Amino acid sequence: MELRQLETFRAVATQLSFTRAAVALDYAQSSVTAQIQALEQELGVGLFDRLGRRITLTDAGERLLAYAERIVTLVEEAQAAVAEGAEPAGTLTLGAPETVLTYRLPGILQRFRARFPRVRLQFRPTSNAELQREVGEGTLDVGFGIGEPLQPRGLAVEVLYSEPLALIAQPEHPLAHAARVESADLQRETLLLTRPGCGYRALFMSTLAAGGIQTANYLDFGSVEAIKQCVAAGLGIAALPRAALVAELADERVVALNWGGPPLEVVTQMLWHPTKADGTTLRAFLDIARATA
Repeated sequence: MELRQLETFRAVATQLSFTRAAVALDYAQSSVTAQIQALEQELGVGLFDRLGRRITLTDAGERLLAYAERIVTLVEEAQAAVAEGAEPAGTLTLGAPETVLTYRLPGILQRFRARFPRVRLQFRPTSNAELQREVGEGTLDVGFGIGEPLQPRGLAVEVLYSEPLALIAQPEHPLAHAARVESADLQRETLLLTRPGCGYRALFMSTLAAGGIQTANYLDFGSVEAIKQCVAAGLGIAALPRAALVAELADERVVALNWGGPPLEVVTQMLWHPTKADGTTLRAFLDIARATA
């Protein structure tokens, strides 16, 4: 198994296209095809399912990708370290759900890029539900999640921010003027929710369930921004991190209800594999993330 084959495999697996991978690597497409075929022959398994013009990773391909990411990244970092000393270089692959990426990561990334411009950052959108698996398999170097504190087996985890949630509604909503809002008050309300797998959705729904509320009147959204716009338009009530609501609360497009139930608070946390922590680049990123928080 050659490094060049793993680099080519990673490119095809990321692009899910032999043609786009060939362009990205500046190879002839026939060379890309030949390298993948040689790798499959050596391993004795198919790495891609070919469905007409579309390709997808097989189970074996998914497993190999995690190792290929780690091997290629380590080689890039080793080459940079030997060539120019211990200054961080190479590639870091980060994953985070929308809320963290939009409202917490920009400051960290700006400081890191300014300090270590030779490091290439890659992003993979991910959910809380997939975070631990992707970090454990090495697909992600660092994962950021938002939800209740994690205790992942075999992974390092560190809390960066406490994230209080706000229960929000349109300013004209009847509950906007209530001195105290509890679970029972939401029984007949339309709830605007992030998708299943979101950490703070899970906390909110479990809090309602503990209060004896099993509401079926809710709408799922894939975007926090869409939820905020719909709340402002009077379509329902939502529970979102206050960090995502600074502008809307200041402009009074939405109002925070006087929630009187159990505390609604989650955390933003970062995860990484302890075996990677010796790398200069990863250590530098973790330090910047801590300092920014």
